[in-house]
Amino acid sequence: MAKPTRVVETSPEVEPREAEAAKPVPAAGVLGWADDRLGLAKIGRFGLRKIFPDHWSFLLGEIALYSFIVLLLTGIFLTIWFKPSMAEIEYDGSYQLLKGLPVSEAFASTLHISFDVRGGLLVRQIHHWAALLFVAAAFVHMLRVFFTGAFRKPREVNWLIGVGLMSMSLIAGFAGYSLPDDLLSGTGLRFVDGLIRSIPIIGTWAEFFVFGGEYPGSILIPRLYMVHILLVPGLLLGLVAAHLALVVYYKHTQYPGPGRTENNVVGYPLFPVYMAKAGGFFFMVFGLLVLMGGLFQINPVWTYGPYDPAKVTAGSQPDWYMGWVEGAIRIMPNWEWHWGSTTWSWAIFLPGVGLMGLLFGLLGAWPFIEAWLTGDKREHHLLDRPRNAPTRTAFGVAGITCYAMFWLAGGNDIIATRFHLSLNAITIFMRVAIFVAPVIAFMITKRICLSLQRVDRERALHGSEDGVIVRSAEGGYSEDHVPLSEDEQFTLTQHLQHTPLEISPETDAAGVASKQKVSKFRAAASRWFLGREVPKPSVAEIEEAKHHGHHESEHEELPEGFEDRELTDDKASTH
Repeated sequence: MAKPTRVVETSPEVEPREAEAAKPVPAAGVLGWADDRLGLAKIGRFGLRKIFPDHWSFLLGEIALYSFIVLLLTGIFLTIWFKPSMAEIEYDGSYQLLKGLPVSEAFASTLHISFDVRGGLLVRQIHHWAALLFVAAAFVHMLRVFFTGAFRKPREVNWLIGVGLMSMSLIAGFAGYSLPDDLLSGTGLRFVDGLIRSIPIIGTWAEFFVFGGEYPGSILIPRLYMVHILLVPGLLLGLVAAHLALVVYYKHTQYPGPGRTENNVVGYPLFPVYMAKAGGFFFMVFGLLVLMGGLFQINPVWTYGPYDPAKVTAGSQPDWYMGWVEGAIRIMPNWEWHWGSTTWSWAIFLPGVGLMGLLFGLLGAWPFIEAWLTGDKREHHLLDRPRNAPTRTAFGVAGITCYAMFWLAGGNDIIATRFHLSLNAITIFMRVAIFVAPVIAFMITKRICLSLQRVDRERALHGSEDGVIVRSAEGGYSEDHVPLSEDEQFTLTQHLQHTPLEISPETDAAGVASKQKVSKFRAAASRWFLGREVPKPSVAEIEEAKHHGHHESEHEELPEGFEDRELTDDKASTH
């Protein structure tokens, strides 16, 4: 017989108790406090899901950004030991060949960093290589933006910021290059002294203001130090921040392709895909710069010695980004005017100060010049293929060619000694090439772009070759064409084609005189800029080409000896 169930007064299962809570995370309270007051969660959600397109050419701007970060990190390290002073002392460091010589404190501290500070030479060379890579990456990034039309509306302001970044990077590079106060950098300072002095009317006053008296003065290194570590980096940081903010605001441009329009961005989100890629690429750039700093010697100031205004380093060359200015001055004829008590040194001012002003002025004005020529006021978020803007592409290649000619002219003495040529003959040749070579490059580039447009048109209409050469019974050779996919046809034909502007009528419909919006000059310039482009095939032409190709394939004549009938599997096997 079963025993009766016992009744108890209480049980652990029914006793009230405090609910278990997860172990609090210390950072959660701080993040929650900040989110309640700053809305960080909403901002982070928007930023981390931002879509970025994926293309290798977009990495050029990232290389410049990462090089700038490396510059900041290595610059902080070098700032600890560098002494920005032109005071003369007797060198008593580790480098025996210069012991006892009078040098400036700036030069002595540079040698101290190179020979006595652990890792100092490595960091110093990483810093120099990073500076060169930063300018080079920014230069190539600007070329990518130019050739693909990424400067068009609404990104004109961002293009102007990029031009400012480029000019500031040149100033930062030159200021840092001059800080060691060695003989090579002093030769560069003498060059800049001549540029400043060549400015009409105010040249001498400006020189005394910059150098604190007669060249080389006694305060230039401290001033350049402040420019290099404070003024220009601050401006660069502000411009970089504004540049990136506008990229996020306008959304990133993208190359044309299936599913890509002016109103969307096809790519990967910032987190986690793009952040992982960007982080890995940063360490790749950093690692490459460390390898270059450890394996490739650059700017060995101890071999040049301290700066002496009475000496010049034989065969001295500036960094590559300033070599074109020196080349322009070397090949410029000796033009000089004397008006009253003033001297106008056009042979230095025009190719030096004037040429740099012309370059950055044209770069800044180009988006507005092109909009004036095309009359295009639409927003553009899809990039151009360079072949589809032949005149712009030709202008870009002509500019690069002109830059290359000036750059080669900057080494005319090295070319003469290495190849045993006449220095005067090289100078005369470069004076002619600086005008002829860009024109030739412009014509060739435009012809290539137009030819590529014709190739795209033919491919869109008739497809691409299948790669199989067939010989007919008569001995002729032919190659069939494979129709393109819709995605590839879209990529080849999606671009806009502008029509040249027409002269506006002088009167309106009522016969009242109206202000002419398109003048004869503007219309002629627009026809020259946009004319002769190969028209892309229309939808009707593509459909007609498809029908024509299908019709030809159905009625294709067979060689003699073949019957126009289908072979059965048995008959095919007997053949």
